[in-house]
Amino acid sequence: MKQTTTLAAGEPPGVAAVFAAHGAGLFRLAVLLVGDRATAEDIVQDAFVGLQRRWPDLRDPGRAPAYVRTAVVNGANSALRRRALTRRLHASHPPPIWSAESAEYAAIVGEDRLEVMRALARLPPRRRAVLVLRYYLDLTDDEIADVLGISPSSVRSTASRGLRTLSRVFGQEEA
Repeated sequence: MKQTTTLAAGEPPGVAAVFAAHGAGLFRLAVLLVGDRATAEDIVQDAFVGLQRRWPDLRDPGRAPAYVRTAVVNGANSALRRRALTRRLHASHPPPIWSAESAEYAAIVGEDRLEVMRALARLPPRRRAVLVLRYYLDLTDDEIADVLGISPSSVRSTASRGLRTLSRVFGQEEA
């Protein structure tokens, strides 16, 4: 499912319109990146608060979805860094939605999807973000590079390494 990067023709500009058009997809993106719904909701909310604050200064309101998508990816990376620090300090945090402790989620999605989500969770944040942006949001290498602030060639090499890792996890490649 490809999400548009600009507002539809004739759609009134504004944060509410961007949220109506892209909020649910950005929430799903955040869940895939951080693995828990509460954190994902906070990340998306913070991204839209930032958009609201910066709305008067936007030169091109049509780029607002790309701005919010970048803010969601950056927010997810920050949450993952905080989570890693918390783990190092031995404090607990809610388990990811794809963990064995989340039976409700397991009932909603198939076991195959859970395995893919578990495998994605083991990837470093940048690899995970590149693969999710490419295969979930169907973004081009240039769009992913723009979201992550890296070059398109880095996107391609990161995706290749991520796919190679996933192939090993699923036993589809010789070790």
